[in-house]
Amino acid sequence: MSEEIERQTRAILRGDRLAITRGITKVENEKEGWDELLSRLYRHSGEAYRIGVTGPPGAGKSTITQKLIAYYREHNKNVGVIAVDPTSPFTGGAILGDRVRMQSESMNEGVFIRSMATRGNLGGLNTKAQDVADLLDAAGFGIIIMETVGVGQSELDVADAADTTVVVLVPESGDSIQAMKSGLMEIADLFVMNKSDRDGADQAVSALKTILTMRITHANDQWHPDVIRTVGTTGKGIDILAQRIDHHHHFMTEHGLFQKRQTHREEQRVRELAEELLSKSFWTEERSTLLKELAPKISARDISPQEAALHLTTHEVGAIE
Repeated sequence: MSEEIERQTRAILRGDRLAITRGITKVENEKEGWDELLSRLYRHSGEAYRIGVTGPPGAGKSTITQKLIAYYREHNKNVGVIAVDPTSPFTGGAILGDRVRMQSESMNEGVFIRSMATRGNLGGLNTKAQDVADLLDAAGFGIIIMETVGVGQSELDVADAADTTVVVLVPESGDSIQAMKSGLMEIADLFVMNKSDRDGADQAVSALKTILTMRITHANDQWHPDVIRTVGTTGKGIDILAQRIDHHHHFMTEHGLFQKRQTHREEQRVRELAEELLSKSFWTEERSTLLKELAPKISARDISPQEAALHLTTHEVGAIE
């Protein structure tokens, strides 16, 4: 297996698209050797800049992503895109709407687009997406765009996976206020007011900027999010958006915040991975059976959920007296 993984690693590192596709499938489905493959590739990652694109449904995130791909390709940068889609209720896989819309870009040798299923992760960014980002990073894609599903208040974990988080809003739906309520206000490094050629755009931008002033401090080393007006269908404002993303990168680096963000990201990843491994090892067949036996007692109020959980975690498997 190690020899096979070594061959696959070398193929991915030289940008072999078939090897990249197969590697992502191996990682997504946790096929034999997936963790060894990631470990080998991780040592070759760390060069790509990761951009998260999030926001409510219908805001035009895919259109913005599509235009960003074109911009970066014009500047000779290879672009990897991870489009995190809702899990299909029929197959459990990703709905490929984003891939269809970005089909012309995916034919470009310098672009690799992969749709992934959230698999029930309401945060919109499946933890596997970060693994895939590492793989694309090692394969030589200098820009990685992670576009997430729009699911409102749970759409926050993209900030932990991205170097720059872009929140896309539209004028007519009152999203500026919704953003403040949902927590998107706190995670955004940049706001995009898309479809800004529509009525109400000026008022929406003004309202959003007013809200932003409430969170601005006078610290020189704190980034203050901009509001960029775009029209995704025509590409208007995309160059300004890309330039502001680059400005954010430089600002974070100059103030020592970029490394802190990356370190925090990896710390959170390790925590999630450790919890996942512990959960898998904890829920043995015996414990699962015991829980089913305890459930009627819990619902009958003979024991509390806390007592049951304590027994499962601190005692040998056996019945509670």
